[in-house]
Amino acid sequence: PGVRVNKQDFRFSQIHEFTMKTSLAFLACVAGASAFAPSTASSKTTSILKASDYESLVGMDVETGKKFFDPWNLSQWIPAEHARKAELANGRSAMLATVGWFWPKFVGTFDSNDVTTTDPIEAIMQADPQWWAQFILLCGVGEFVKYQGELEGKSYTGDGEPVLDWTKTWGKLSDAKKEDIRLRELKNGRLAMLGIASFVSAHFIPGSVPALYEGGPWSL
Repeated sequence: PGVRVNKQDFRFSQIHEFTMKTSLAFLACVAGASAFAPSTASSKTTSILKASDYESLVGMDVETGKKFFDPWNLSQWIPAEHARKAELANGRSAMLATVGWFWPKFVGTFDSNDVTTTDPIEAIMQADPQWWAQFILLCGVGEFVKYQGELEGKSYTGDGEPVLDWTKTWGKLSDAKKEDIRLRELKNGRLAMLGIASFVSAHFIPGSVPALYEGGPWSL
């Protein structure tokens, strides 16, 4: 029993430290990005919005019966354009996070003196503050590029000239192909958000995700 209490205390300290570090990193990213954010004041946000504003968005497919899914009726408070941008940003971040979760264990780690573990959460704790500074700076640069692109009339949601198009192929695609790519990205992002949430939950609360129980075939 004594060993079990110690493990629980250790997990609690991990959760506390993880929460503190990620909260600080998030606040720093928000503070950096807000310097480049355009004013959100608009006549659209002063009145209650309608679910019909979402009907023109790509993303309603077989998973929801090809209908708009909003059981909590949040669409009346969140502008459709903002919701789509947030969903894409979170989905893309989750896809990167999912790759990062598996990479150390199955591919290996970089040569490092500070991070010596393949456990994703422990790696966050071990990361040098210099790495966090570089990461936050990178996030700020990314937000600036997106903001600058929007000022130039470009888009990072796939519904116009893209902010970044390294291969210069987006403009050559048919409208049907573009819509298919946008839908695929949305679905992959949604799956990744569910996935990374499951991994973190299974790490801190063993047994909370049936397929990821400790010692099981899918255990991480």
